[in-house]
Amino acid sequence: MVLQRGVKAPVWGKAAAGEHVTVTFGKQSVKATANQDGHWKTELEPLEAGGPFELTAVGKNTVTIKNVLVGDVWICSGQSNMEFTVGGVIRSAEESAQADFPQIRHIKVGRVIALAPKENVQGQWDVCTPQSVGDFTAVGFFFARQLHLELNVPIGLINTSWGGTPAEAWTSREALEADADLKGYNAQADKMSKDFMNQKEVFEKALDKWKADAEKAKADGKPEPKKPSRPSDPSTNPHLASVLYNGMLKPLVPIAFKGVLWYQGESNAGRAYQYRKLFPTLIQDWRTQWGGGDFPFLFVQLANFMARKPDPAESAWAELREAQTMTLRLPKTGMAVIIDVGEATDIHPRNKQDVGKRLALAAQAIAYGKKIEFSGPLYDALTVEGHAVRIKFKHLGGGLVAKGGELKGFQIAGADKQWSWAQAKIDGETVVVSSAKVAQPTAVRYAWADNPDCNLYNMVGLPASPFRTDWDRTTQK
Repeated sequence: MVLQRGVKAPVWGKAAAGEHVTVTFGKQSVKATANQDGHWKTELEPLEAGGPFELTAVGKNTVTIKNVLVGDVWICSGQSNMEFTVGGVIRSAEESAQADFPQIRHIKVGRVIALAPKENVQGQWDVCTPQSVGDFTAVGFFFARQLHLELNVPIGLINTSWGGTPAEAWTSREALEADADLKGYNAQADKMSKDFMNQKEVFEKALDKWKADAEKAKADGKPEPKKPSRPSDPSTNPHLASVLYNGMLKPLVPIAFKGVLWYQGESNAGRAYQYRKLFPTLIQDWRTQWGGGDFPFLFVQLANFMARKPDPAESAWAELREAQTMTLRLPKTGMAVIIDVGEATDIHPRNKQDVGKRLALAAQAIAYGKKIEFSGPLYDALTVEGHAVRIKFKHLGGGLVAKGGELKGFQIAGADKQWSWAQAKIDGETVVVSSAKVAQPTAVRYAWADNPDCNLYNMVGLPASPFRTDWDRTTQK
């Protein structure tokens, strides 16, 4: 495994009530005593990167963990695009063959749904080799590879992800309950549990009757009656509020780590407006659970996906990207824009290399304090200039670039809210947008579509984030 460097590293476990435990790591030796419930916890003083070492815990018995490295640990979470493995990426055979990185380690947390917080996670640490890397989270691996080569320290990846799951499943019940707009998730889960208990009782009676009727039908030489359907058990539903937080996140507390990588949002696109509140709530909730302040939380904006539309149109995916961008208001957050790596017919784009690379850039700036440009252009301000609109950006990265020719992806509208494709040109550090169809423009959109045709970048090769400057439209709350 990998232990986090530079901070006190908690070590914890179970023993008999009152049992004394001594933990030894390198030259350190620390002690703990199990409480009446059999839980014990101690902390190693801050460690320097290196290894391999051995960690030993001695009580009435001895447990020794070998081949332990000290470096930076990153929690990787979200839905299927985080779960997506190296074995499925473009050039996967070549990437795997070159993946001889014994100082990169990975653990895949086993899938667990829980209606109440669990104590432990399931899974084991694996060393990165050409043979093992195929099962690693691809986004996490390409991120780790970039950081490892830049920093020359071990990197540990804790991959706790589950495809198709919504953000509320990864958020604690307490955090959801504290918000009037989010507490409905708890009410929904409670109702489903209550309904299940009632339905289960009815089902069991119906099943007993069916067995008797089936026996009688068999004896009479008649067809067997239809068997009653078993009701859906909420304890097997990974989409319910808090169930993955309980089973796959809370048990990791209080492990020491450097930061979080998050790739999720597709399952919340139909409720994009609510994601403006749900996503920041999740981030603040996780930070509260660890109690160690604002650790870096880096996330991936949704890629381009689905058929390209010929005319300007509304888009729930664009709204979700907007909600993600708004979350950058939180401290120590960073976003990898991947509006240029998606695939129209596949919700799982196979280019995970650029995703990991862009997250690693954000990590170098936000988590490690490196003075580099880590983001593509972000909308900053708008000025109406007669028949045109001038857009100002942050994160210029040396200047704006139209990749592949003339700028694409801009729309413009007046007070009538009728959108038209626009001409756009780079003018110094701004973009000027206009259309012959809109004499008095008031608003601009860029890359506002499920799968936009867009090509604005900065000089370091990072794509501009989609944005809109207009009136608010809300998806289903």
